[in-house]
Amino acid sequence: MRIDLVTVVVDDYDRAINFFVDALGFELAEDAPSLTNDGRPKRWVVVRPPGGGTGVLLARADGDRQARAVGDQVAGRVGFFLQVADFDAAFTRMTGADVEFVSPPGREEYGRVAVFLDVAGNRWDLLGPP
Repeated sequence: MRIDLVTVVVDDYDRAINFFVDALGFELAEDAPSLTNDGRPKRWVVVRPPGGGTGVLLARADGDRQARAVGDQVAGRVGFFLQVADFDAAFTRMTGADVEFVSPPGREEYGRVAVFLDVAGNRWDLLGPP
């Protein structure tokens, strides 16, 4: 058993794809036309870290309730965790791509960490080895 996808609600598919692919280094796994439950067009967009693993379904907000959730999916907490083998390289690539870090890199018992915001405004931990 494994978790295949988690959803991040975004306001724009293409901006979100650019962020996850260009700034974070994910791969675009799927981008296909789809339909909402009531038959309106949407896209099925999935990005994954290189080599697979759990993917992120980029879901464009549909309606006021979902629009209010953009950037606040976990009530302001860090809700997503990106583990990298080379913290310094990832941090440098991400800052070069204008990713907003809300805390400077630090060291914890479990490794290196810095908090950043995704394209929607959700908080993520960038995690590296100790």
